[in-house]
Amino acid sequence: MNTKVLLVGESWTTSETHYKGFDQFGSVRFHTGADPLMKALDGSEFELDYMTAHEAAENFPYEMEGLKAYDIIILSDIGANTFLLPTDVWLRSKTVPNRLRLLKDWVADGGNLIMMGGYFSFQGIDGKARWRKTAVEDTLPVTCLPWDDRVEIPEGAVAELVEPDHEVFAGVAGDWPPLLGVNEVEVREGATVVAKLPDDQGGHPLLVLGEHGRGRTAAWTSDIAPHWLPHEFCEWDGYGRLWKNVLGWLAAR
Repeated sequence: MNTKVLLVGESWTTSETHYKGFDQFGSVRFHTGADPLMKALDGSEFELDYMTAHEAAENFPYEMEGLKAYDIIILSDIGANTFLLPTDVWLRSKTVPNRLRLLKDWVADGGNLIMMGGYFSFQGIDGKARWRKTAVEDTLPVTCLPWDDRVEIPEGAVAELVEPDHEVFAGVAGDWPPLLGVNEVEVREGATVVAKLPDDQGGHPLLVLGEHGRGRTAAWTSDIAPHWLPHEFCEWDGYGRLWKNVLGWLAAR
């Protein structure tokens, strides 16, 4: 039987203005960073559904039954406001279920959650991701800082495996490609740091595993696609193996 996974986020829209002398025109483009992970899991035992950030605002479940359709939920580069301010709240001033509290209850009851890093993960750029002091943060093996938590590493940093024999690294062979940034977090007591940055680059946690209630949780503090994860990393043989292992660990509670 396949493991059902929901990936939420990893999409954005850009609006650009082009100037050509006196004249100007605008263009709008939609982007997604989900393709590397979707490709890596294609044909595996992990059946992945993908919900873009703008879809999540209205379509992420409001009831426990909707969450229980999944064994694992991945939150990636999507801020807390998307879940807190759906149209009924933002435009109509109506009350709706708090989906962050719903996620916490789902994990406590045996759901498995991982937050991936990015500009709108953890606390994020300018502190705007706003996961600090939320019910979702309560479930994670890390806590968020109260400010812009980005650690930009333009020179690149190669992960150090704190627990190289851990099952999440089984079959992940060869040298790890460098990554270009992480979100800085603090590790909860009782959580397990299995990978981190080198000490001379801050020693920041990279992959942290933990539990909440009957569920398992994880935090990956870098991206799952460019720009923090270069194309070299996404195309590395260990990329797919790593994420299959991590998802397998989450689901094997």
